[in-house]
Amino acid sequence: MATSATIHSHAPQGFIRKYIFSLDHKVIGLQYYFLALVAVFVGMFLSILMRVHMIWPTAVLPLVGEIKPETYLSLLTMHGTIMVFFVLTTAPQGGFGNYFLPIQIGAPDMAFPVLNMLSFWTTFVAFITILAAFFVTGGAPLHGWTGYAPLSALTNSGPGEQLGADLWITSIAIFCIASLMGALNFITTTLDLRAKGMTMMRMPLTVWAWFVTAILGLLAFGVLLSAGILLLLDRNLGTSFYVPLVVVNGQVMGHRGGSPLLWQHLFWFFGHPEVYIAILPGMGVASQLLSTFSRKPIFGYKAMVYAIMAIGFLGFMVWGHHMFMSGMSPYTAFAFSLMTMAIGVPSAIKTFNWLGTIHGGRVRFQTPMLYAIGFVSLFVSGGLSGPFLAQPVLDIPLHDTAFVVGHFHLIMGVAAIFGMFAGTYYWFPKMFGRMMNETWGRIHFVITLVGTYCIFMPMHYLGMAGQPRRYSQFTELAYLHKLIPLNTFITYAAIVTVSAQFIFVINLFWSMFKGPKASDNPWESTTLEWITATPPPHDNFGGHTPVVNHGPYEYSVPGAPQDYIMQTDPATVASH
Repeated sequence: MATSATIHSHAPQGFIRKYIFSLDHKVIGLQYYFLALVAVFVGMFLSILMRVHMIWPTAVLPLVGEIKPETYLSLLTMHGTIMVFFVLTTAPQGGFGNYFLPIQIGAPDMAFPVLNMLSFWTTFVAFITILAAFFVTGGAPLHGWTGYAPLSALTNSGPGEQLGADLWITSIAIFCIASLMGALNFITTTLDLRAKGMTMMRMPLTVWAWFVTAILGLLAFGVLLSAGILLLLDRNLGTSFYVPLVVVNGQVMGHRGGSPLLWQHLFWFFGHPEVYIAILPGMGVASQLLSTFSRKPIFGYKAMVYAIMAIGFLGFMVWGHHMFMSGMSPYTAFAFSLMTMAIGVPSAIKTFNWLGTIHGGRVRFQTPMLYAIGFVSLFVSGGLSGPFLAQPVLDIPLHDTAFVVGHFHLIMGVAAIFGMFAGTYYWFPKMFGRMMNETWGRIHFVITLVGTYCIFMPMHYLGMAGQPRRYSQFTELAYLHKLIPLNTFITYAAIVTVSAQFIFVINLFWSMFKGPKASDNPWESTTLEWITATPPPHDNFGGHTPVVNHGPYEYSVPGAPQDYIMQTDPATVASH
């Protein structure tokens, strides 16, 4: 743990060292954030193209032209990959985590600043690589974001499965390397650079979430990297890790002895922890905000910490529930089903503790708080359909339907994005020294929350009615004809919701330059980022490491001079 000795280093003066190849964790955090902002608009654009094609399959769109069925599958593949890797993994952990984890533990920077810079630029190269797949001969791959073999392992299995698929795999492999570098940095920083008095049980829940997420990333991304290398070998060097003896278009392929299920096991051993890599930072932000804006200590702090640990631990034991359809032994399926039900327990503990935190508090319904409540709402709504899919007998008829699309978009996709919105509105004053517009923030919240429910709730009903996922159009299927009006409604809701995100972008950039000046602690919060200047100086605390005397959620303390106690207030001040 760091001592309270003076640590001071001068900020670089040149533009390139200050803003491009910066070693400052705050600049790197913003670089991650804006990369994710670009990626999310690319991903949303692809999703709108998909929704339009599903309802109007013969439409000829400007710039895009007619979307063929194989083009639809490419859009689906790239939408899923860009959103999962370059938005849900990049913004909460790489963006907010890089910026605020060192400040919240009282450190001057990350443990390995050069590694931190390398991890961002490696991520950037991965993003450019995946976008390049759109522009090569054959176009982007069509094997889905899960890349199931043997479809993804054979170069003649369809359009886009040549160079486009190689770029897709290479991009993910590069992203894995970047994530491994980032994870090592987060873990080392949290364990070694905490300020004097910042014990593990005095860390904000945001730090706990980033710390456990980094451990998940360290264990999961290595497996995906290995799996991707083996897939590249199958495709380009004739090995047979994933490809059995198979016939394509009447021609026997030169592979034998491989197992497509091996890819599924390796991918989902990464893929389910990835769900928690996406959602845990949002849980940390929600915990921080619900306590701050309810003016109450977080309900059951230690239980929340142990719940985060339990989610991280159990997250590696449930990957098989993605594979109930693969013909696994019923005994294996039962074990995975049991573990999947078990992981709902720590999630439920967190949910009830969030409700306990709000209950009886003097709640301030400002925009960050609205998004934190929205996060909890989406997390619970999406989570309620999880136990259905945890039962093999129910999952098998529902697995390849829109029910699953609705489930994972609510709990993993949009819930995590609401966590990002909450973090943006909450930390924007500290990052940029100005306040975002509250009125437009509320309008953005209402449209986005209502729009999200209008898009993804009906998908559960479509799934129960038998609508398959991954189909490019439904207009020719008689048994799905009655579902077309509901699909049309979802498409209109998606167009409105995506359009509303421009309110957020305009608010974000307008407020950077024209928003009202923010004080150092506009929300009257207690954690360490609010004791330093706004925006924070190069070494975060102007040359002095803070000394921590209190926990992170000391609100409404009886006898205190104000209704909150900063973590650095003298120990003579009474706390809970």
